[in-house]
Amino acid sequence: MRLSVLQTPSPAGDINAACAALTTALQAASAAGADLLVAPEVFLPGYNHPRIAELALGEGSAPLTRLSEAARSAGTALVFGYAEAAGGKVWNAALCLGPDGGVLAHYRKIQPYGPREKAIFTAGDAYVTFDLAGRKLALLICYDIEFAPHVAALAGQGVEAILVPTANMMPFTHVVRHTVPAMAANHGLAIAYANYCGSEGDLTYAGGSLIAGPHGEVLAQAGEHPALLVADVPAVDPARVSTQITDFRKV
Repeated sequence: MRLSVLQTPSPAGDINAACAALTTALQAASAAGADLLVAPEVFLPGYNHPRIAELALGEGSAPLTRLSEAARSAGTALVFGYAEAAGGKVWNAALCLGPDGGVLAHYRKIQPYGPREKAIFTAGDAYVTFDLAGRKLALLICYDIEFAPHVAALAGQGVEAILVPTANMMPFTHVVRHTVPAMAANHGLAIAYANYCGSEGDLTYAGGSLIAGPHGEVLAQAGEHPALLVADVPAVDPARVSTQITDFRKV
């Protein structure tokens, strides 16, 4: 499987600009032969925008339809984060649109981060898995990937790669440098982690988006500036799989 990750500044509330950026990135990812493109958390309308609840999108909204058409036109699947309005609540959600433009997966963040997210978003309560290009995949969002039990639960379901829209900010550079590769290695699955760069309001994003292989190898990683990563994710080598889960002894 060939994965692509978009690292870019926040659209800062400009949903038209967000859709245009994703359309351009999809075309580039498609030209590079990628099966799927992953974009950052709450990319519509922007993670740190002050009017997230007001700009949240419902099912069938024009921007989501536009992105479905973009995925179909590129022939490449797309994962992106967005503020979702449903049932009178706002959710920190991620959507996977298939290469035909259809919805492959819809996920709501389980672990809201900090008081701001907890005040805006309702927490999700379920994992989501799906198949693409012969691989079993799953979605998590940002803080979710830092919880080993969530990663272990998905690995236990046979997931081969986790796709993670994120908005990791300074000073938490350890997440992109150490946490994500370690999670991949400890659970024998790949992780595609798509972060912002630059600043938005009072946040400066850490950049460092990456694609980690199933044995913790960093297959591609961005610095502090906009980037489009593309990497082939290898199959798991049984001889290198961690045995920690089966060897664990409770005391």
